[in-house]
Amino acid sequence: MIRKAVIPAAGFGTRFLPATKSQPKEMLPIVDTPTIQYVVQEAVAAGIRDILMVIGKGKRAIEEHFDRSFELEAELSAKGKTAELQAIRRISEMANIHFVWQKELKGLGDAVLCARDHVGNEPFAVLLGDTVMDGPRPVIRQLMDVFDRYQESVVAVEAVERAKVSRYGVIKGRRVNNGLYLVEDFVEKPAPAEAPSNLVIASRYVLTPDIFTFLDKTGRGKNNEIQLTDAMRAMVKARAMYALRFEGARYDIGNKLDFIKTNLVFGLRQPDIARDLRAFVRGLARSR
Repeated sequence: MIRKAVIPAAGFGTRFLPATKSQPKEMLPIVDTPTIQYVVQEAVAAGIRDILMVIGKGKRAIEEHFDRSFELEAELSAKGKTAELQAIRRISEMANIHFVWQKELKGLGDAVLCARDHVGNEPFAVLLGDTVMDGPRPVIRQLMDVFDRYQESVVAVEAVERAKVSRYGVIKGRRVNNGLYLVEDFVEKPAPAEAPSNLVIASRYVLTPDIFTFLDKTGRGKNNEIQLTDAMRAMVKARAMYALRFEGARYDIGNKLDFIKTNLVFGLRQPDIARDLRAFVRGLARSR
């Protein structure tokens, strides 16, 4: 049973400078909701209430967002803004959220290592804080279901154009059934000609605590960082690991173009603005 989730959110977000000079990239809004709130909501919808966020310098805004704001609540109450007050309170009541600092930005693998004391000797979920997943069921729940059946680590994967595989960790695997693969190897950011497949790791993991042992032994790899993929590559030689081609869509907020696309997609779902936004987009397309 998966009871705990880890959300790494310590990176600088340099692709979004100057916007991220004074605010975390994970707090950039998708319409009116910070990206990282969607990530927390996914974990909560999957049944997880114990969440550890791994943060770094300049990330205080994340802590403040998930804490109560008594002054704001009092102001909303005084003005009779009941709906807004309830929405604000729900943010701080969603889950038990804890924070730990990644003192030096040494990569995703090191960020996961920061969670060892909190996780202890039990399996846990990892959800990257700058990626929103949207599916018929929470994507992390889909992975948890695979773990419940096999009792082994499982990662989410999706198919991408082979020209784009160099941006991701890629799996080599044997298909077990529709959408599920037994992993044989992982390769971090390979050149397209060297990639074993076009199935790439998609920001969601369920890991057994063994991962910490392998992370301890993992040196710096690509970009001079401790790569989680490198630790999983060593781990898969010792025990079974699975990859699930999940149901749903991934919205990567890590670059400007996908950030704008995501805002359009989610904006068109909002009843209060969808009609006008759709008309604006159509008009803009006609004028180009």
